[in-house]
Amino acid sequence: MPDERTQRRIAAILAADVVGYSRMMEADEAGTLAALKERRKGILEPLVAQHRGRVFKVTGDGVLVEFASAVNAVQCAVDLQHGMAAANDGHPEDRHVVLRIGVNLGDVMVEGSDLYGDGVNIAARLEAIAEPGGILVSGTTHDFVRSKVIAGFDDLGLQNLKNIAEPVRCYRVAELPSVAVSTPKRTTDKPSIAVLPFTNMSGDPTQEYFSDGITEDIITELSRFRELFVIARHSAFAYKGRAINVRDIGRELGVQYVVDGSVRRSATRVRVTAQLVETGTSNHLWADRYDRDLNDIFSVQDELVRTIVGTIGGRLESAGIDRAKRKPTASLAAYDCVLRGIADLHAAFERVNYVEKGTAGVRTLLKQAIELDPKYARAYAALAFASVVDWFYLGTESDVEQSYVDAQKAVALDPDDAYCRTILGRVCTYSRRYAAASVHLERAMDINPNDSDAINMMGVYLSFIGRHDEAIEWLRKGLKLSPVQRDFHLEDLGFACYAAGRYQEAAEAFSRICHRPHWIHAHLAAAYAKMGKINAARLEAQQVQPWPAPWNRQGTPTDPEFPSVPKALIAYVRCYENQETFQDWIDGFRKAGLPV
Repeated sequence: MPDERTQRRIAAILAADVVGYSRMMEADEAGTLAALKERRKGILEPLVAQHRGRVFKVTGDGVLVEFASAVNAVQCAVDLQHGMAAANDGHPEDRHVVLRIGVNLGDVMVEGSDLYGDGVNIAARLEAIAEPGGILVSGTTHDFVRSKVIAGFDDLGLQNLKNIAEPVRCYRVAELPSVAVSTPKRTTDKPSIAVLPFTNMSGDPTQEYFSDGITEDIITELSRFRELFVIARHSAFAYKGRAINVRDIGRELGVQYVVDGSVRRSATRVRVTAQLVETGTSNHLWADRYDRDLNDIFSVQDELVRTIVGTIGGRLESAGIDRAKRKPTASLAAYDCVLRGIADLHAAFERVNYVEKGTAGVRTLLKQAIELDPKYARAYAALAFASVVDWFYLGTESDVEQSYVDAQKAVALDPDDAYCRTILGRVCTYSRRYAAASVHLERAMDINPNDSDAINMMGVYLSFIGRHDEAIEWLRKGLKLSPVQRDFHLEDLGFACYAAGRYQEAAEAFSRICHRPHWIHAHLAAAYAKMGKINAARLEAQQVQPWPAPWNRQGTPTDPEFPSVPKALIAYVRCYENQETFQDWIDGFRKAGLPV
């Protein structure tokens, strides 16, 4: 029998991406792509070759490089930052190409020409928290290179990296060229604000979901005020665990104000601290601490929202006052279950292959919440969303029908919850109940004008009913509320562009997706094929083959011979009201050489 053991080796991994890539693409897509191509050929590739590295993965704005030597990896990173800084001279600030870089030495798993495992993941997480123009290296890397490269190092101590179980010691490479990162143009005259993830101070990493849930609730409630422009959760949470100046956050997100804080939870008590900072001056406008009984957590959230809005000069609408008198549930245990369930869904989406084994664990938590409080609307809505996830990833039609039942229940229990309305609008779109979808999505945006998910879903709905140009406008609006690149928004934008016959724009959107699961390669293959780029289409089609087998509810494979184009993807493109659009996708898949 052939040896099926996983191949492993020790490697130094360099991870790099472009700061402000989404902003640059929005301003000038063709110019940005040309500039990145020029920098790769003129600076990156020669330096990687000089230091004996190998590029094993390229995304829209990022690159992963393998080196046999940690010294070569770090010296290449230093030379790369100097080379980029020199190349930026003479160009307008808003066209500077600025990198963040992370370097890690560790064990990697080998699959063909690709590499996986914590050796790669830690490098990527270090890159995510590095400053613009900066380099972070892990402690293992530092131990090998500290006296062998022309650079100094600042010890940043142990850092908790996202989805990495153990804290990692980090070092910052000192004395790199200073960089300028352009401030995004304001997209609104409204006061603009970002709520950063509150820090979990409980001393228990398993309580992370609770502090994240408190942050999400504050974002949601602030978003209800029409006087504010509130950055979406997906962009705000990109700063989780990163040590970064509020001025830099203001520049990158284009916001005037930042809220941050911490949550410490004990058995029966909770302490929440919060502060409001003006990004342009770093002035603290307000700070407070709340020591309360755990059952008062909703009152604390309401006080925070009211104080923030009042401090930055907004006026409280009746919707905000009404919200202050409401509780989503009287059961703290039910609230806790919903926070855990939603946190697990977010974590599933952040994996490269997203959901492979269904949402059984999430469903269990949400059903527990419903048992604890049968009138908890958001628990039903989250359960409906879990069913939608299973419908797409597992291709089971019964899931989308069950999601419709649960989403209807959620809205019946709380018709003024934007989350519930958005979920029902999503389900109605996917089940071809188009008229109902429009009603619920419009109501969601009326309740919460800054809800990027509702805005994005409106774009998806409009695309499915054939109003493609309007759809693209809505999807681009959603991206403005989430300026740090979000893969799902880009995927939806690519779908809308493809349906509109704008295949090049579709390919550009799909190419900007950072963590590219296998079905995105199918999207790209179809877009390239429709553009007449058959060789590029075939290369993308080759990447579709590793799509994981569908799974049953127990997490075991049910069909090892999964087709090259997933059944779930075919079910998704069937949602178009005009079946000519569905046939256009099928034509693209076939031209790319994908069996359908």
